[in-house]
Amino acid sequence: MKNPTPQQVALLTAFLIAGAGAALFIFTLIISTWFDDLLLCLLFSVALFGVAYFISMYYLKEYLYRKIKVIYKTIHQQKLSPGERPMEIDMTSHIVDEVEREVEQWAIDQQNENNKQKSWAEYRRKFVGDISHELKTPIFNIQGYLHTLLEGGIYDEEVNMTFLKKAVKNVERLHTIVEDLSTISRLESGELILDMQVFDIHQLTEEVFDDLEFKAAVRSIRLEFKEGASSGYKVRADRESIRQILMNLLHNSIKYGNPSGKTKVGFYDMDKNVLIEVADNGIGIPAKHLNHVFDRFYRVDKSRSRAQGGSGLGLAIVKHIIEAHKQTINVRSTPNVGSTFGFTLEKA
Repeated sequence: MKNPTPQQVALLTAFLIAGAGAALFIFTLIISTWFDDLLLCLLFSVALFGVAYFISMYYLKEYLYRKIKVIYKTIHQQKLSPGERPMEIDMTSHIVDEVEREVEQWAIDQQNENNKQKSWAEYRRKFVGDISHELKTPIFNIQGYLHTLLEGGIYDEEVNMTFLKKAVKNVERLHTIVEDLSTISRLESGELILDMQVFDIHQLTEEVFDDLEFKAAVRSIRLEFKEGASSGYKVRADRESIRQILMNLLHNSIKYGNPSGKTKVGFYDMDKNVLIEVADNGIGIPAKHLNHVFDRFYRVDKSRSRAQGGSGLGLAIVKHIIEAHKQTINVRSTPNVGSTFGFTLEKA
């Protein structure tokens, strides 16, 4: 038999024992010339079979219960109450196969858990390293400016105000990093509750245009709508969170756009959703960086990015907000051609 149940093992054992006993009994009868009493031989075989069967079942059940109990103690994490513990084993089931499947599944789950733990450990290690690196630069700069002032620079009118302004600028950068880290933490933990409401995405974009008008004018960059985007769409989302997304994407297009360039916002009907695109004709992003632009602290051009300010967390926050809305965001870009960031929102 292939993959027999405990009951089948007990039956086979009983048959073998009964058959052996009957053969021995018949042999004894032949030798003693008492061959006529076949009924006695049959009764003896049945009785021997019954005794062998019940003894085999008893010891198999006890043996399997002890072994399986130890296995379950190893692979199960939850402690069962006395009422939940199985008092008997179903000897008619393929219990060994069932235990084998559970152990195999447990091994797979353990391997997946180990892989997940290794992945999280690597993620934490990299994240802590990134934070340390990002904080080290402004702290080092602040220390340098303050030490220079304390060593006499504060009395030099050509130095004191300049260094104080630079120190303040680095303090503001530290504050930005801490605030952005706090925002990401709230998004990941689910503490940031979205205030879902219906609003006009075109109107909100105009408000962001007004907020960034001065910064765009400094670099002679025009903020405008694409053709066909003059009328807006009603969307259902957290208005302030979407404002934060638009502020971040438009601000990035100004920072990394070419002077006298353009940044255009377009809206596209996608049946149940609306696609919002922010496109510029700036420096663009090399293909090898496109899969990482939404990673924390990831910078395409590290020296230029830090010179421009910011925490390096803006796009990571944007992605978290979009995912909290159960929507998607993507980027298309070509160096020296420009970048287009597109995200979807539910149409109201």
